[in-house]
Amino acid sequence: MAYWHFPKYLSVFLLCLFLWNVKAFALSAKSAVLIDAHNGRVLMAQDADRKMGMASTTKIMTALVAIESGRLEDLVTVSAKAAATEGSSMYLKGGEQLPMSALVYGLMLSSGNDAGVAIAEHISGDVDSFAALMNQKAQQLGLFDTNFTNPHGLDNEQHYTTAYDLAQLTRYCLQNPEFAKIVSTRSITVGSGEGARTLVNHNKMLSMYKGADGVKTGFTKKCGRCLVSSATRDCLQLIAVTLDAPDDWNDHQQMFDYGFSQYKWQAPIKEGSYMRTVSLLGSDADKVSLYAASDAEIAYNKNDSVKLVYDIPNFVEAPVIKGQTLGRVSVYLSDELVKTIELVAGDDAAETKKNQLINNFKYLFTELIGLGG
Repeated sequence: MAYWHFPKYLSVFLLCLFLWNVKAFALSAKSAVLIDAHNGRVLMAQDADRKMGMASTTKIMTALVAIESGRLEDLVTVSAKAAATEGSSMYLKGGEQLPMSALVYGLMLSSGNDAGVAIAEHISGDVDSFAALMNQKAQQLGLFDTNFTNPHGLDNEQHYTTAYDLAQLTRYCLQNPEFAKIVSTRSITVGSGEGARTLVNHNKMLSMYKGADGVKTGFTKKCGRCLVSSATRDCLQLIAVTLDAPDDWNDHQQMFDYGFSQYKWQAPIKEGSYMRTVSLLGSDADKVSLYAASDAEIAYNKNDSVKLVYDIPNFVEAPVIKGQTLGRVSVYLSDELVKTIELVAGDDAAETKKNQLINNFKYLFTELIGLGG
C-alpha cells in the first residue's frame, strides 16, 4: 500500500464536523488525534497541531531509520557510552555484541535508551549524525512540525513533534512488515546463553484492548505520559496518539471505542477490478478495458458519501501495452479527496498495418523536412 499524506487542514474541518461526538467523552491529554491508518484521514482531534515533547515515542522514528538505513542482521558492538545512557534500559554492557534486530526489539519493547544510542552509533557514528537522518526522513514524510535531537526522547527544547505528525509517521511505519511485527510483539527472548534477555513490551494496550497491535509508550517528567497505539477490527485499522495524558490508557480505549463504533472499513475500489473502457484508434480493437492499479481503502460513517471522479481521455492511439497507465480515478469522501488511483490497460492492443504505414510515413516526412528534433 503506497504512502499517502492526508491534507493537514482537514484535521480542523473534521474536528468541527464531529465535535458533538468528541464531547461524549473527556480526554486527559493536552493533545490527541485519531486517524484512519489506511489513508491518514483524521477522525477526531484535540489540539493535534500543538508542538510538544514526545518522550520515548521518539523511538518510532529511531526504529524506522534502523530498519530502512541499517540491516537487522548486522552484528552491533555496544560502546561504553551507549551502555551508560540514562533512563529506561535493556541493560546493555559495553563491548557486548548483539544483532541489530535484538537492539530494535529492546528499543521498542523495553524502551531501551541504551539501545537507541547503540543503533545511532552503529548506523551514523554518533547521535548527532543519526538525529540528522531522523530529521531528513521527517522532511521526506512531510512532518514539518517535528524535530529530533536524539534517538531516545530524553528532554531537549529542540526535540518536539505534534500528535498529528506522530500519527502520520506511525501510519507510514506500520506499512513496513518488520516494524509492524516488532511493535505488536508482547515479549521475546533475544540472545542466548548468559547473554539471553527476555524483553516484555511496556505497551499495556496490547493486552487491555481487543485488536490492539502496537505501538509505543513514552514518559518523562517534563513531557508527561505519551502514547501511540494502533488497533485493527474488521479490516479497519486506527492509530491513536496522546501527548501529556495522565490517563492515557483510558484515553486510548475511549478513542478506539469511538472510532470503531462510528466508522467502518470499505474498499470502493479493489486492485485489478474493471473500471471503464476507452476508445482506441489505429487498432483492430475498438476499445480497451481499464482496471484499477491499486486499492482505495477508506474509513467511513453513515454521514459520508463516496463519489468516484474519472479522468480518462476520449480516445488513445495504438499501440497499447497491458499495464500501461491510461487514466485515473479520484475517490471523494463527503466531497473531500481521499485517494487517486491509476487506471491501466487490461490487454495489449497492436497497431493495424495501415496505421503503422501512416505513422512511419509521418516519421519519415518530419525527418526529411527537419522537424524530427
